[in-house]
Amino acid sequence: MKLYSINTGNFKLDGGAMFGVVPKSIWNKLNPADENNLCNWAMRCLLIEDGDKLILIDNGIGDKQDAKFFSHYYLNGDDTLDKSLAKHGFSKDDITDVILTHLHFDHCGGSITRQGDKLIPAFKNATYWSNERHWKWATEPNDREKASFLKENILPIQESGQLKFVSTEDRTQLFNNINVRYVNGHTDAMMLPQINYNGKTIVFMADLLPAAAHIPIPYVMAYDMFPLTTLNEKKSFLKEAVENDYVLFFEHDPKNECCNLQMTEKGIRPKDFFTIAEA
Repeated sequence: MKLYSINTGNFKLDGGAMFGVVPKSIWNKLNPADENNLCNWAMRCLLIEDGDKLILIDNGIGDKQDAKFFSHYYLNGDDTLDKSLAKHGFSKDDITDVILTHLHFDHCGGSITRQGDKLIPAFKNATYWSNERHWKWATEPNDREKASFLKENILPIQESGQLKFVSTEDRTQLFNNINVRYVNGHTDAMMLPQINYNGKTIVFMADLLPAAAHIPIPYVMAYDMFPLTTLNEKKSFLKEAVENDYVLFFEHDPKNECCNLQMTEKGIRPKDFFTIAEA
């Protein structure tokens, strides 16, 4: 098995929304905001090469929205999905499976591309993996969250016939070395792929822990549907992760790809930072 970090570009989100009840005087030291109170964040995906499988976890914001939409998010950086795949000798046609942690636009927007008047799968040879519970949540969205679930990112996947659902049983095995664990605080039935790699356990954190800055327990995003659920999920996960020396892979951290954890006087905190290539 080989693992590759796939950077799809950066975007900006409101710092207060990203850190919830934590005061700006504290979080601004972790990820300084610009004059509009916006912080820069990565959209980092993970590519897994395992035998005849080439599995991509999430795929960024995509490129099919209009200029007005993208203007809200200040896309920046030189990385794109295509360029990052090519860096490792791959293209979108090589992908056999796409695991979608959840269907917010910054995680699944690259799933579908526009070809003339048609919306078609960007990964024409891939199976797309979601779960039935989250799919229903995303296609019948609540008023608070519906702006994050864009139909043009979601419905064409099912219409293509390339969609399959993962069992919603927690820690279900998807592939030989990949299990899926479920969390429900950020959005209903978000999937966190857990990878067995060279004797280590690597967990793709999606939006349970968008960045290392979110490791302290109270640091919960205002975007989360059920913040107290997130808080309890973080407590449970971090305890398990420090006891078992898990490697955490961050999707949105602008600087750090991975870390492991240690117990400190202030609680569980990062121990060492490193890239997935060093894991």
